[in-house]
Amino acid sequence: MTFDNLLFERDGAVAVLTFNRPTVLNALNADTLRELDAAVTALGGDAEVRAIILTGAGEKAFVAGADINELAVLTPVQGKEHARHGQHVFDRIEQLGKPVIAAINGFALGGGCELAMACTLRIAADTARLGQPEINLGIIPGYGGSQRLPRLVGKGRALEILLSGDMVTAQRAYEIGLVNQVVPAAELMAAARKTAHALASKAPIAIRYIIEAVNQGLDMPLGQGQFLETSLFGAIASTEDTREGTTAFLAKRKATWKGR
Repeated sequence: MTFDNLLFERDGAVAVLTFNRPTVLNALNADTLRELDAAVTALGGDAEVRAIILTGAGEKAFVAGADINELAVLTPVQGKEHARHGQHVFDRIEQLGKPVIAAINGFALGGGCELAMACTLRIAADTARLGQPEINLGIIPGYGGSQRLPRLVGKGRALEILLSGDMVTAQRAYEIGLVNQVVPAAELMAAARKTAHALASKAPIAIRYIIEAVNQGLDMPLGQGQFLETSLFGAIASTEDTREGTTAFLAKRKATWKGR
């Protein structure tokens, strides 16, 4: 795949997408969002891709927010459509059914932080900074930040971050549950690739159903969430991968997953 604002790399069963606008700290403009949507859609339909890494070009930024030049001229109707488009793309990432890992190499602010939160896992360089500084521009998050942040870190901490507009360090982000892991900056991509390859080696249908169970069940009462879990458990019970996994376990050999 070839894009103007994204770099694409294939590493076995792992795909790497790099935001490539370093002169503007990889800001998300409309064209980049469209390219991201197209790339994620294509990778979601590629059975040979089992995990995806998102990262930013250069050493300064993962994605340092949306493109302010575009935001500054939006009408109310355009603003709503702009936010909904971003939410649509990030929802696709969250619900892709494949692990998407944010390798946060620098600033992840505004839309960049929202993008990272939509990913399955977040690994941050120790030099990274995260935040939702929209309040400093007189606006609010538009790509799901006001909704995903409290689900990750709790209401109180989310409001502190959203209302202050302050950045948090990678270590603080780890302490509050905003990122899963912090590593030295020089080791970030190695750590992300290691995690991605480990997840790519797991049973793909089981991964998809686990992601669905967690994403959908999180907003359900416990009983409904458990019903969803039993439904997915029943659906996976007849798959070739389930038979292969149980057979391989009993035979004390490594399973070979087919995704069927």
